[in-house]
Amino acid sequence: MVARELISDSIPPLRTSDTVKKALDRMAEFRVNHLPVVNDEQFLGLVSEDDLIGVTDYGEPIGSLNLSLYNAFVEEEQHIYDVIRQVYLLKLSMVPVLDPSKNYLGVISMNSLVEYMATLTSVKEPGGIIVLEISNRSNSLAHMAQIVESNNAQVLSSYIRTFPDSTRLEVTLKISRTDLSSVVASFLRYDYTIIATYNDIKGYDATLDRYDQLMNYLSL
Repeated sequence: MVARELISDSIPPLRTSDTVKKALDRMAEFRVNHLPVVNDEQFLGLVSEDDLIGVTDYGEPIGSLNLSLYNAFVEEEQHIYDVIRQVYLLKLSMVPVLDPSKNYLGVISMNSLVEYMATLTSVKEPGGIIVLEISNRSNSLAHMAQIVESNNAQVLSSYIRTFPDSTRLEVTLKISRTDLSSVVASFLRYDYTIIATYNDIKGYDATLDRYDQLMNYLSL
C-alpha cells in the first residue's frame, strides 16, 4: 500500500490567514497536535500546538508569526512504512501527503494508520498467537509456515523482533486457530523455543504480562 491510498480529507488544512485561535480550536476538535499550513495547493509546513500555545494574541494570523514549521511530509507513491517511520521519528499526529510537484493532497491521520495496521496484522481475524525465539541463522519463515500448515492452520501474519548485539530473534506468528496445542507440539518436535502463546484454549504458557509486552512492541 502507498501513501495516496490512506489520504483522509476529514481534517482540513490551515491557511496563513487563519488565526491562532482557529488553529488551536481545530486541533482540539480533531484531537491532533499538528496541522498542515497550505496556501492554494502549496504546502508550507506543519504547525504544532507547542508553537501556538505561547502566543499571547490568539486573534493573530498564523502567517504573521515566526513559526518553526515542520517540513515533514511523504509523497503519494511512498510506501506506508515510510509514513509510519515519519510518525515514529518526528512524533507526529498526522502526515501530509504531497504529489511529485510538492502540491498538497491531504493528510494521513493516526486513525487511518491504526486501521491499516489492524488489517495488516490480522488483528480482526480470530486465531491464536505463538511467540518463538530463534537464532538469525535458523530464520526460515517458510519452514515455520510449513509446520503450521501441517496442522490444518495458516499463518495470518508474522513479525520479527531483533535485539542489539545479539543473534537472537523473536518471531510472532498469528495463527488461524485458537486451539494451538497441536501446532505448539509440532514446533517443540522441531526444537523451537516457544516464549508464549495467546488464545490457546488449553492455556499453554498464556502469561498475561507477556501479552502486554507483545502489544507494546507491535504498536511501534
